[in-house]
Amino acid sequence: MAVSWRNWLANEGVKHLCLLIWLSMNVLLFWKTFLLYNQGPEYHYLHQMLGCPTETKATFGVHLKIVGDWTERFRDILLPPSSQDSEILPFIQSRNYPKLYIDGPFGSPFEESLNYEVSLCVAGGIGVTPFASILNTLLDDWKPYKLRRLYFIWVCRDIQSFHWFADLLCMLHNKFWQENRPDYVNIRLYLSQTDGIQKIIGEKYHALNSRLFIGRPRWKLLFDEIAKYNRGKTVGVFCCGPNSLSKTLHKLSNQNNSYGTRFEYNKESFS
Repeated sequence: MAVSWRNWLANEGVKHLCLLIWLSMNVLLFWKTFLLYNQGPEYHYLHQMLGCPTETKATFGVHLKIVGDWTERFRDILLPPSSQDSEILPFIQSRNYPKLYIDGPFGSPFEESLNYEVSLCVAGGIGVTPFASILNTLLDDWKPYKLRRLYFIWVCRDIQSFHWFADLLCMLHNKFWQENRPDYVNIRLYLSQTDGIQKIIGEKYHALNSRLFIGRPRWKLLFDEIAKYNRGKTVGVFCCGPNSLSKTLHKLSNQNNSYGTRFEYNKESFS
């Protein structure tokens, strides 16, 4: 009997031990998840946190688009009914806000946009958010970086979406005009659909409205224009948006041009 037990332990014991450990870990994970989601809304996780601190700014912003019941419920938890149209969370001392857990910081391919002399950054809708830190960094101080020309293209379906970062884009535009570097950043906004409103409401957004186009970008012409004005240089291409947009830019980046300009494609996507 002793010999039989030793043989079983030698041949099958390790397999059963591994199976037992695997089952135990899954049970532990199940109960941990169950407890988290049953202790109230403070354990909900916000999927994307963007607008990271820079060297001169120690705070960050959380951008949340209200789409569907999960985000609607999250908004109701954060905002009282009288403030639900507000873009900034009001501070109400007596209100018991939920806890917010944050993972990160994580690296991003877009950090490399500062290491090219010329960069083309393309955003589709909410895909603009990873660019926030790059734009804030340039707003703080652009001189330490290699970047000397930035093409910033943002495509949205509705005019209201441009308000997410309209103030930041205006400040960036004004900064380079005041420093006599108007060619440093080339901003182009594209409204792919329109319900009659074809400009960003607000007198302070005049500079952006002059750079607002109706329809989708003509990507081939855009790449040819950039190649022509940056002959012989390497242009970093950075994209965050729908797969169809990403594939189009990737394909154009790999095509040859008659100006000796090279396009290097980079991509970031939300899971």
